[in-house]
Parts: sequence; C-alpha cells; structure tokens
Amino acid sequence: MYRIGELAKRANVSSRTVDFYTSIGLLVPETRSAKNYRLYSDETLLRLQRIEQLKKEKYTLEEIKTNLDQWNKVSAEEQVSQKLTDLQLHLEQLQREVRELEPVIEQLKPQQAKHMVNKLMPQTAACIEALMFLLGKGPLM
Repeated sequence: MYRIGELAKRANVSSRTVDFYTSIGLLVPETRSAKNYRLYSDETLLRLQRIEQLKKEKYTLEEIKTNLDQWNKVSAEEQVSQKLTDLQLHLEQLQREVRELEPVIEQLKPQQAKHMVNKLMPQTAACIEALMFLLGKGPLM
C-alpha cells in the first residue's frame, strides 16, 4: 500500500495530481491507515499510469473517467467489444494527430516528403497513408 507521496513518486506525478484525481473520483484510496492517511494499492498505481498515458494521448479527464469506469464494469464476454472500442478511440486520436500535421505535410516539397517517408518504418508509413485516406486526403507523397 502506498501513501499519496509514494504513489506519486512511483507514477512520476506530483502529490497534488494524486490528490486532485482522488477529489474528482479518478482514483479511490483502498483504505486508511491508523493515522488516517489515504492508502492506495498496486492496482491504483496501474490506474494512475493509465490515466497519465491517456492524458498524453490528449484525452480529457472526463473521457478518461468514462473510459476507466466502463472498463471496470466489463464482464469477460464484453472484453473483446471493449477492446474494439478502445481501438476506435485510439484511431480517433491518431486521426486528430494527422489533422494537426496536415498543414505541415501539405507544405512539404515532393523530395522532402519522399525523404520523410523513407525514414519511417514501412508499417508506420502505411498507417499514415491509411489515415490520410480515411480523412479523405490524398496520399502522403
């Protein structure tokens, strides 16, 4: 079990972040110590790391809360469906990122675009091309 400071240090966030997430219901202490300290479990540490990852992927705290709450309610039969939903959310995030890059990509000269694509792994280039297609845009090169 971890106190707030210990949990924060292990997750590489501030204690204030842990306290804030607790106040809005993203994190829930497992129990309280004899001295009334909030104590968090290893599962909470994993949840906190997941929250931070989703924040890096530009999800709002409300989206994160909804996503995590739904995940906790999932039965064994619903896991595949939930995973597909997670993949859809991830695809939407990738599409947002491609849209952000679009103005830069459009300004590249053909040789610059070719050089950039050659530096990418083939799978990455194919994914970017597919996203561009899904967004109704032309090919990268």
